[in-house]
Amino acid sequence: MHYFSDIATSPWLLSIALVVASGLTMYVIKRITLVRIGNSRLLAEHPLTKIALQALRRPLSLVIIAINLGLLSVLLNHYEVSNNKLDEAFDLSVKIVIMLSIMVFAERFLSYLIVHVAASSEALNTSKSIVKGSAKVLVIGIGSLVILGTLGISITPIIASLGITSLAVALALQPTLENFFSGVQLVIDKPIRVGDYIELESGEQGFMERIGWRSTWIKMLPNNIVIMPNSKLSQSKIINYYYPEKELSVPVDVGVHYNSDLEHVERVTLEVAREILKSHKWGVDSYDPFVVYHTFDSSSINFTVMLRAEEYFNRFFIKSAFIKALHKRFSDEVIVIPYPIRAINTSQENSVIPPS
Repeated sequence: MHYFSDIATSPWLLSIALVVASGLTMYVIKRITLVRIGNSRLLAEHPLTKIALQALRRPLSLVIIAINLGLLSVLLNHYEVSNNKLDEAFDLSVKIVIMLSIMVFAERFLSYLIVHVAASSEALNTSKSIVKGSAKVLVIGIGSLVILGTLGISITPIIASLGITSLAVALALQPTLENFFSGVQLVIDKPIRVGDYIELESGEQGFMERIGWRSTWIKMLPNNIVIMPNSKLSQSKIINYYYPEKELSVPVDVGVHYNSDLEHVERVTLEVAREILKSHKWGVDSYDPFVVYHTFDSSSINFTVMLRAEEYFNRFFIKSAFIKALHKRFSDEVIVIPYPIRAINTSQENSVIPPS
């Protein structure tokens, strides 16, 4: 009882107790309100409302702190235990906390918005980390300058010194900045996208994992990662097997004996090709395969069969299935795929060429 009587008679202790009770009450109300709004249908119909609600959770706690700081100042004035310096300190603290809450809300709202838009935008999904980082730096930079201005610190010399400092930092961090802006260039130009299957100039092949601030990650078929600096990747030659579309042609070279009926060979080959494209799970059944004869080789007449696969990685399986089926069909049709042959034509060598 003596403890509570001390609180009742001490303006400071009474004011702090009331502010703590007020803060706890506001925090509980905030939690209940956010949970109820989160369970409503409004969020399913309006994604921006859901994003705003997610971004509000932490800033609202800062707003509660600002409100109770103001309440503490009012109570101290009511009990006449405050002074001008203390009032100014409370006012400044409230302004700074409010500005911090706005800065936190803006940063979180932009981050959640970028994630939401990136889910439906292939271009933004490729550069999500870079865009989020840039937005965060921009919001924190502007917010910090505003807070410094509120504290009475002149930001003009700071901006001027930042210009000089940024030049020195740019020279010191030239490789890092080069990689960053190369990453931005890759994002804007979009020669590669996350999920694309690419081949580098050095010969490595793999799927694009992500484009980061400094480097690009490429997952190779053996399940390891190639990490390429963005600056080198932007300056190198890249083959993108998923651009402009995933489907691609699969050429298969075949050779048959010189005594073969080429019309019959072409007809049988196309029948096998169409059957494979229709029956194989990675074949493009709408594609019309064709045969092109192109070489009188030393042992055979060579031609190329053009097939179609759904994507680059599947071409191995399409080609394998076609070769097995074609070999069996050629055997049934008695079409010979010759071994290398070397013939000695003695009659031609012994012929007499009359002098000119």
